Amino acid sequence: MKQKADPRHTARIMALQTLFSKHFDSGKLRTVAHDPRTLSDILENANYNQELFKKLIKGVEKNLEKINEIIEKYAPQWPLEQIKKVDLEILRIAIFEGFIGQITPPKVAIDEAIELSKDFGGDNSSKFINGVLGGIFENLKTS
Repeated sequence: MKQKADPRHTARIMALQTLFSKHFDSGKLRTVAHDPRTLSDILENANYNQELFKKLIKGVEKNLEKINEIIEKYAPQWPLEQIKKVDLEILRIAIFEGFIGQITPPKVAIDEAIELSKDFGGDNSSKFINGVLGGIFENLKTS
């Protein structure tokens, strides 16, 4: 279980909040000025890994089309517009962090995504996210 004081976990929460707010209305990225200090004020612990936060935001933005294609491939029964917005953003962050950007090992990115889904998603979010990311991981192992 993640500690609230973990700066990397806090950075992921902040990235989730930022990406969610950017995509909520249109489903497409818009250029929105974001100030991490504003988000950190919402959180109890403002200690976060700024480098990871920036990498996640920029990485998801830059690779959004590729990330969406991966989600569509591993969750074919769920069109992107039918996936809960928060679950979609958690998947995007994990896919970039663990598979595309290779910032952390894939298993760590998957574990972090499951933790985020338990905190911010619905009742079945963690199972859905684990299934999608597990499928990606298994495919990479056999490749």
